[in-house]
Amino acid sequence: MRLAILSILLALLAVCTLAAAPQKAVIVSYPKDTPDFVLAQARNAIKEAGGIITHEYKLIKAFAANAPAKALESVQAWGAQYNAVIEEDQVVSINRNSH
Repeated sequence: MRLAILSILLALLAVCTLAAAPQKAVIVSYPKDTPDFVLAQARNAIKEAGGIITHEYKLIKAFAANAPAKALESVQAWGAQYNAVIEEDQVVSINRNSH
């Protein structure tokens, strides 16, 4: 009985720890000559770290994601050879008064 309770508590602790990792909304982009496997590797790293790919762009080599900062650091390091750019995903407006 004690083992079952301990197992449940450890599982809850693990879930809470993963849920507590702050996620950032980003767009990850690469130059057009970047091999497809590089993007696949970056998307997989984000998913494995508990992130979510929210959009995959078709006209450019890029994707949007919500990901933990630690995963983004890894993606940036792997993509350095291919000039990966990681930007905060935000609303852009041409109207000065809009937010």
